[in-house]
Amino acid sequence: MKEEWTRGEYTICTDPERLDVVVIHEFLTESYWASGVPFNVVKRSIEQSLAFGLYKGHRQIGFARVITDSATFAYLADVFVLDAFHGEGLGKWLIEVVMSHPDLAGLRRWMLATRDAHGLYRKSGFTELRQPERWMEKHDPNVYAGPDTPGE
Repeated sequence: MKEEWTRGEYTICTDPERLDVVVIHEFLTESYWASGVPFNVVKRSIEQSLAFGLYKGHRQIGFARVITDSATFAYLADVFVLDAFHGEGLGKWLIEVVMSHPDLAGLRRWMLATRDAHGLYRKSGFTELRQPERWMEKHDPNVYAGPDTPGE
């Protein structure tokens, strides 16, 4: 089900047909967390997530996606608002809309990773890991650099 929220001249929408995957890819491939990510990987990640586009008119200016089982867990990923639109509270609004989505209500745990937006996420209730010794990860920061890049 496609949903839409409006604030003045801005809209957030979950319609996957409306997403501008080129804009999303261009931003992500230059980001610190997804540098060099192939277009096909971005496209597939969107198809397998609950995706939220942020728009000014018909122009996509922001994005967020949630990887979830819609029952107990959600991972918030790839959140951005284009630089030209910073300072208008759009990032905070985008996170509020994502976290209030009916398919994500009542989840036991939300996770995310950030290098520089802790303040933004704290406003929505995120905290540092309470028991980091319980968490593990498998991380390959060079996954998009090799000849066997996924999705190509």
